[in-house]
Amino acid sequence: MGDVVKFQKPAVQQAKSSDGFGSTLVAAVVIAFGGGAVGYHLLGDIPLAKVAATITKPVTAYGVCSGSVRYHCVVDGDTLWSGGVKIRIADIDTPEVSEPRCASELALGNKATARLVELVNEGPFVMRAWPGRDEDKYGRKLRVLVRNGRSLGDILVSEGLARTWTGRRQPWC
Repeated sequence: MGDVVKFQKPAVQQAKSSDGFGSTLVAAVVIAFGGGAVGYHLLGDIPLAKVAATITKPVTAYGVCSGSVRYHCVVDGDTLWSGGVKIRIADIDTPEVSEPRCASELALGNKATARLVELVNEGPFVMRAWPGRDEDKYGRKLRVLVRNGRSLGDILVSEGLARTWTGRRQPWC
């Protein structure tokens, strides 16, 4: 008879640690699917359009508009660009800065503009559609800016920098 070789179980080998890519990939997949499951559990059957409507701004800091490229900037106390879309704050009217009728209108308009820059940069806000009308005659989207349940326009009104919109402009001089 030949040589008898005793059978041995193969030794258990430790997996070699590489750059950690595999474990990172597994963790990312778990987080992605787990996050989706949690999101679905919390949101239930809410349509995606409603979820998207609650996305808040600002993503980027707003400044006063200058030049021809306008993406995230404030034009005046009641007009801004957000994500390349021109927005008219629908619930207020502020003094004009581009064609003021008197020096006091320009001064108050500049204050309203500066304050709107501060307000939109103080934290996230929601842009709500104006009931019954999406755009004004100049093609600007009509929106109400809301933070914590309060209109940013109402803040400007309470500070004497704007008037509640009544459907027509009133003189500032």
